[in-house]
Amino acid sequence: MIFVLAGTSDAREVAISLKDEGFQVLASVVTESGAKSLEEAGIEARVGRLTAEDMGQLLHDIGAAFVVDASHPFAEEASKNAVSATKAANIPYIRYERQSSAIETNENITFVSSYKEAAEFAAKHKGVVMLTTGSKTLATFAKKLLGLPDIRMIARMLPRKDNMELCDELGVEQRNIVAMQGPFSKELNVALYKQYGVTLVITKESGKIGSVDDKIEAAKELHLHVVVIERPKQHEGYVVDSKEAVIKTVKKLKEAL
Repeated sequence: MIFVLAGTSDAREVAISLKDEGFQVLASVVTESGAKSLEEAGIEARVGRLTAEDMGQLLHDIGAAFVVDASHPFAEEASKNAVSATKAANIPYIRYERQSSAIETNENITFVSSYKEAAEFAAKHKGVVMLTTGSKTLATFAKKLLGLPDIRMIARMLPRKDNMELCDELGVEQRNIVAMQGPFSKELNVALYKQYGVTLVITKESGKIGSVDDKIEAAKELHLHVVVIERPKQHEGYVVDSKEAVIKTVKKLKEAL
């Protein structure tokens, strides 16, 4: 049995590839929609966040031989829990890390190492700041930016009930919420930037699959400044960047058992 941390489109492809190779797969996702997408492909999925202890127990219960962590590049907590659980279970941890984008740097692109640093940079900026970083870290930006006289913060996120409730709790006005599900093309990004008069875009280095290229290209076209949050460094286990490499690594490890 292979336990796969999924939830993204490329993670789904990784899980399907493992299944097609004849491996028994159980996927873990956060949302019901993620589970439905996997189940439509014939892959069993469980819904809900797992602590390291919960995951360790689950790995024991299902007799997992490997864990393939194909979670989002910025899902740090999930990856940390997976590493801890595999160490406790004494089974291999394979990290599928989607390929990074080759971002061409210029005077309008600033790289930072954290959400806090991005928020601090934005706080010194005058104009309209569009967040394309989702809801998980919205509070970090809201606490720093809301109420500043020369800044309007636009939050772009998935159209989910819990996201709207979070915006309400943090004081993000409805007129400053863009509730849409991507991926967003360069053209749509350009239209949104123009619609809201954006002067600064904040994004994550989530790779081409995460459409970061389209966000940046749209900003370049309009001569906007972009803050790019660099992805966390992954050093644990077997780190690969393609579904083919995942299959190859699993087969190699299986032979060694």
